[in-house]
Amino acid sequence: MSRNSRPAIDRSIASAAGMSRDGQPLSYNRAPAADLAPWIGRLYVTVVEMPDDYLLDCGLFNDTPFIRIQLRGQWTADTADGRLHSEGDALFFGPHTRRMPVSVRGSFTSVGLTLRPGACHALRGPGARDHLDRICPLDDMGLSSRRWLDLFDPDGTPEDWCRAMEDEMRQIIAGRGGEIPELLTARFEAEAFVDPSITVTRFAREMGVEQRRLERCVRRDFGMPPKQVLRRARALDMASHLRGVADHDEAEALSLRYYDQSHLIREFTDLFGMSPRQFVARPQPLMTLALETRQSRRLEMIERIQPGQIRPWQ
Repeated sequence: MSRNSRPAIDRSIASAAGMSRDGQPLSYNRAPAADLAPWIGRLYVTVVEMPDDYLLDCGLFNDTPFIRIQLRGQWTADTADGRLHSEGDALFFGPHTRRMPVSVRGSFTSVGLTLRPGACHALRGPGARDHLDRICPLDDMGLSSRRWLDLFDPDGTPEDWCRAMEDEMRQIIAGRGGEIPELLTARFEAEAFVDPSITVTRFAREMGVEQRRLERCVRRDFGMPPKQVLRRARALDMASHLRGVADHDEAEALSLRYYDQSHLIREFTDLFGMSPRQFVARPQPLMTLALETRQSRRLEMIERIQPGQIRPWQ
């Protein structure tokens, strides 16, 4: 599907990190330090100003676990366990199987990092399958919510906050043995960024492993079957394109991942709860912030851009 109209924007919000060419809000996000790359996918800082009582009704759809520190804002999320209300909390977000409705009232600051597939298992943390579409306090994960909330100097810069998170993660990784996630998991994660149209059978053959072993590994580290992981990756890349936070030069290639227009509409609607046309026509600030962070990492991983380089939508 070619994006032939500008995605709708919410003019009531202003992001401290600026806006994309299409007027979509952006966050400060970057790759982790090299020594943390086996476990962390991305770090982000989002600071958004809105009218005091303004309710931003949106959603999130993430393909990896997150540690999210909600420093400002009154948050509500519809999780697999029911509706969750939070304010000033340190939270663990499991990966999503589909769009999770999320809203926030008032100006907000959200800081956090993505954990790569397999990182939780390698560090003896929560199982991915047990936390699909769920949100838990960090205390429930064996981490200190209070410690994470205290990491961020109110006078610090976004980069200061990212470095504080990296230092904390170094201590956690060392304290839990420092085991690196399985190579097969990392290769499958990379393939989901490069070519999520690949068949599971072909990937197993190219890796020289039995398909049953691949499926066990992916279910353990992603929380779902490999076919579902690839389907989600296709939809997230298309969503990034529709919101204007993707490399426009990939538009045709992204569309060719679907058999035809009806296939795209059916799969997208099933995962996002709305058609691609509706997705473009409705402001999606929270969703776009998450998609932009993921797409930045993807383009760096597949070497379409270099770390720190200006992104195509900026």
